[in-house]
Amino acid sequence: MKKIAILLTTVAVSFCLCMKAQKDDTSKTPKLVWSDEFDYTGLPDATKWGYDVGGSGWGNNEKQYYTEKRLANASVKNGVLSITAIKEKFENMDYTSARLVSKNKGDWKYGRFEIKAKLPKGRGVWPAIWMLSTGWKYGGWPESGEIDIMENVGYMPDSVFGTVHTKAYNHVIGTQKGKSIYRNDLSDAFHVYVLEWNENEIKIFVDQEQYFSFKNEKKTFKEWPFDQPFHLLLNIAVGGNWGGKMGVDESIWPQTMEVDYVRVYQ
Repeated sequence: MKKIAILLTTVAVSFCLCMKAQKDDTSKTPKLVWSDEFDYTGLPDATKWGYDVGGSGWGNNEKQYYTEKRLANASVKNGVLSITAIKEKFENMDYTSARLVSKNKGDWKYGRFEIKAKLPKGRGVWPAIWMLSTGWKYGGWPESGEIDIMENVGYMPDSVFGTVHTKAYNHVIGTQKGKSIYRNDLSDAFHVYVLEWNENEIKIFVDQEQYFSFKNEKKTFKEWPFDQPFHLLLNIAVGGNWGGKMGVDESIWPQTMEVDYVRVYQ
């Protein structure tokens, strides 16, 4: 009887530990906290997206004017958001496009970010899915940081880039941290571009494949400003210091980036 009692006690303890482990695992499972499935028609949802507007070159000598609430440049139909760059005269610029921002409508410190998109193509396009600081805690760019979940330039049609920029690591001084990955169907098929970001590390994926990691060196904000809320940006630039490095093909326009969904988990 004593052996049976010990056995039953062991089973009970094991069961309790198993249930606790399952509970702990569940508590750590990321939950969907924000999303846009684009299951409507018209302009992007104003409760989730705002606009950066203007034609200043945006620090990169870009050729487009970013418009606001203009269906020709940003619209939702058949479950897809379309951001379209057009060759046309507008406010003294030769192209129009859109730059959607979730600032003050979707801002997060850490999480998993999934954006399913199909990219434009052609020499001169520069689509991006990226993040900037909402409060600029440490100052302007690059002090408060930038996370590029996906960038592509048209003259390298088979490559996507994941990059971070900080005061210590940025492209102006040639120290940016990033990598690229090859895909031969970026403008023909949708891919899921993913950022996983926590207090210790930033990881960037295409679909299920991680290709870039940036670790917190535990030094100062100059190396790791990523301890503050950031927001999402979706846009197509035209030309610019990088996108226009090999010129702009004037025969390819309009060009569109299609976005099937944006999902944020924490």
